[in-house]
Amino acid sequence: MGPTAPGRGMALVRMAAQQIMKGRDKLPAITSIVLRKLALPLIRPYRLSYRTFTTFEPFMVEVQDDSGRSGFADAHISPGSSLETRDGGWAFLLRHAQAAIGRDIDDVMADLLGDFEQSKVATTSFVTALEVLRKHPMLVLDHDSVHPLLTPVNSLEARDIEQELEQAIAEGFKTFKVKVGKDVDADLARVAVIQRATAGKATLRLDANRAYSRAQALAFAQGLNPEGIELFEQPCEADEWEANGAVAAVSPVPLMLDEPICTLDDITRAGDMPGVGYCKLKLKRFGGLDRLRAGMDAVRAHGMQPVLGDGLGSETHAWLEACVARHTLDNAGEFNGFLKPHSRLFENPLPFAQGTITLPAGYSPKLDLATVERLTAKSVTFR
Repeated sequence: MGPTAPGRGMALVRMAAQQIMKGRDKLPAITSIVLRKLALPLIRPYRLSYRTFTTFEPFMVEVQDDSGRSGFADAHISPGSSLETRDGGWAFLLRHAQAAIGRDIDDVMADLLGDFEQSKVATTSFVTALEVLRKHPMLVLDHDSVHPLLTPVNSLEARDIEQELEQAIAEGFKTFKVKVGKDVDADLARVAVIQRATAGKATLRLDANRAYSRAQALAFAQGLNPEGIELFEQPCEADEWEANGAVAAVSPVPLMLDEPICTLDDITRAGDMPGVGYCKLKLKRFGGLDRLRAGMDAVRAHGMQPVLGDGLGSETHAWLEACVARHTLDNAGEFNGFLKPHSRLFENPLPFAQGTITLPAGYSPKLDLATVERLTAKSVTFR
């Protein structure tokens, strides 16, 4: 075939450009977004060093595109855990939802992640809803997977502690979260009671939720009997890296950092601290499923072990974290928040028995819309 005539060549270029534009026009665009503030009353108060929760209040994002696909996700901003506020997170979602209607999903996700530092939790709820809509590969279950969970120890008195632990062990739990951070001597005494009750039956994770001063954390660590204790979590404030490092250097059990771990740089910094053996990651602080998996892989690459899970998360959030755990976790998950409210959110509840989530091959949750509506404190719809 000879050379193409200039006029015909230009016509072919125009036709190719038109085809490209048509292809772009056919990219799925967002047509509907529902934002919800949920209120999930708890079975019993959930006590942390900085707050006692009687209700979890996650933000839920439901999205639909013009090809008929839909997705949903949520995340819980915990007042006192970071500088994020619920008012700020809600305003962030309203602004981005309004701007997203009619636009390509890739562009919307890029805008959200570009503003990640403004509200990490709100960003994550929106981005993961889009990942669910797209059926992210980590959410496609091609085989059964099993995830043991830990459970908190709520009782304060010795007799009540023993009864609670006996029941929890009978229910299949083998790892317990023990909250400390109020009074060093009282905390050490309570930990000792729990150690005796669980000896040979279970392991413990101690969590100060950033409540100790440097001096208190050092005193607690130096007075600790390490028997049966897997780790000691976040003794001092998130930004007090030096204080946490000093505690890690003297602790008889590995330290785990939690609240400071939001980026790959944070993981690198933790990996350089002697005595820090674990990093806890939460989906809601990483901005999406791919970013969370990258974080989990980075923890191991820096010589530490990852722990995963938000104890304040809903059933939706637990499902998402469990799907990531299939690829990245080999210890007890902390995505147990869905066990604390009275109500579940799925028509086909997340399978849980004997202290373990079991995700069967092909499992895909469906929202119980009647229950979600009942638990909605506020909603806004964009079309």
